[in-house]
Amino acid sequence: MIERTPVLNILTHFILAVGFILLFLPLWIAFVAATHTIQAVNSAPVELWPGNQLWVNMQEAWVKSDFGQKFVNTLIVAVAVVIGKITIAAITAFGIVFFNHRLRMVIFWLIFITLMLPLEVRIVPTYAVAANALLPFQKLMDWTGLTWLIESASGIRVAMEWNLLNSYTGLILPLIATATGTFLYRQFFLTIPDELVEAAKMDGSGPLRFLWDILIPLSRTNIAALATIMFVYAWNQYLWPLLVITDRANYGLVVVELRTLVPDSLTTGGGTPTWHLAMAATLMIMIPPILVVIFMQRWFVRGLINTDK
Repeated sequence: MIERTPVLNILTHFILAVGFILLFLPLWIAFVAATHTIQAVNSAPVELWPGNQLWVNMQEAWVKSDFGQKFVNTLIVAVAVVIGKITIAAITAFGIVFFNHRLRMVIFWLIFITLMLPLEVRIVPTYAVAANALLPFQKLMDWTGLTWLIESASGIRVAMEWNLLNSYTGLILPLIATATGTFLYRQFFLTIPDELVEAAKMDGSGPLRFLWDILIPLSRTNIAALATIMFVYAWNQYLWPLLVITDRANYGLVVVELRTLVPDSLTTGGGTPTWHLAMAATLMIMIPPILVVIFMQRWFVRGLINTDK
């Protein structure tokens, strides 16, 4: 039993209050800046109470950054990444847990080790693959002599190329692999009783039917938890879209488009900083992931802590 004392209660609530202030203060400053005019935002002392220009600033930021198409693009990418991550994580964990082969733990640890690799390590080779997804196959044909053989026999030189830059495919495919999702699914699948597996086999259920009819319904809370995490992850992507998308009019994402609202004085060396528009755009971009977290909170918590079947 945990002992409760007034002193510890006061200390605990004090720590919680300090943490809340540290988290809430930047959001409050951003909200206040989004509600004032450019003159008020850049004046001293800094305004700490909201003004009456929030709607005006949000409209101007929306038009200036052309957020209409960008929000649609970001939603498409976020939803596709969530579906891809959930699907691949479930199938991968299913193969690791329910198929008894010698390399299953080796495969699991190889996947798990990728969590230790920072994004900067993977970004350059991933970009090279996205620039030509068929390059590895082309290199393999060149090394084995198949390219020369086909060219000698037919006079046609095989040159395979699949450019994923400036496309939804290039934005989505490199992001759908997830070691975190595989780990969560594996831990859940390990709690499935062996009796349930044997009963499914006796009923004539094959692997895919067992996965679809039994495991997926049992893992609804895990799916909700993973979907919540990965939606926020995909919505806030910045570095990868910045690299692979140059046609931002058609494929730009909202987080990347915040660059268009960076204060002029920081980009051109002169002008008045437009922090009020940048903060208004930031608030708009924050709304979708916040709504997802709010509506999925109950399922998110249950998916992380629930082990009852």
